[in-house]
Amino acid sequence: MRRLLSSKDPEWMRKLYQYLRQHGIPVSVTEKGEQLELWLHQSSYEALAKDLVQQCKANPELLDEEPQQSASTQDSNQPSSTSRRSAPISLTLLAQSGWLTRIVAALAALVFLVLNMWPEATLEALKISRFFNALPFDQPWRFVTPVFMHFTLLHIVFNVFWWWYLGGRIEKTLGTSWLLALFLFSGITANVIQYLMNGPNFGGMSGVVYGLLGFCWVYSFRRATPLYLPPGLIVFMLLWLVLGYTGVLWVNVANEAHLAGLLSGCLAGFVVRVLNPTPKIRY
Repeated sequence: MRRLLSSKDPEWMRKLYQYLRQHGIPVSVTEKGEQLELWLHQSSYEALAKDLVQQCKANPELLDEEPQQSASTQDSNQPSSTSRRSAPISLTLLAQSGWLTRIVAALAALVFLVLNMWPEATLEALKISRFFNALPFDQPWRFVTPVFMHFTLLHIVFNVFWWWYLGGRIEKTLGTSWLLALFLFSGITANVIQYLMNGPNFGGMSGVVYGLLGFCWVYSFRRATPLYLPPGLIVFMLLWLVLGYTGVLWVNVANEAHLAGLLSGCLAGFVVRVLNPTPKIRY
């Protein structure tokens, strides 16, 4: 989600909201103190939304016009201005992420390629520890590097998809610093717990993904924020975590990393919620 503008005029904001919705723009309005904030749900509509907002500012009478319920049937097969001006999917994906989201995804893809070419050397260089009973305090980068290792195509696609979806939203909403802190906190926590429980031979970003999930869940619990997640998504991810402990899944699962990441993300969500509360949704 992206904030389009702020205003202290509730009547003007209500009319603008209705006007944009009539034109098919997915927006909502939140309240922060005395300010009302207009949020765009999909960045592919950004250019059109900004044009419509500028038109309304230049011609306020547009907001007082009666909405047109439907176009003539002869235009029913014509593409709307929204669809004509939708951005390409590649630009949409880039717009839904920040530079940290992109760098982490790119590093994961690069490490995946290197790991498939030189598996033993890469594993030795990036796994959390060369020993089963000693954390790598002399090589502190190893607390993080297992996050970038993925051993199958399905593994990396699944994790990078959720990293981009959740991490991108957090970075665009709260900023790069918060996402970096959450990435390090949940990643290190998940890696250390997985190591202590099962040894050093593991990898993947799943602990971070569950950290992002827990963060968004607690941060938006019982209030509308730009990081709100549909209940069905949360249920699906929690069910996947539970199934990992049953042994019925066809893939190897770092269960302790998943659980540790989720709990660390929930804790971070609570802390950030207290430090930086998100405004309540207005409509």
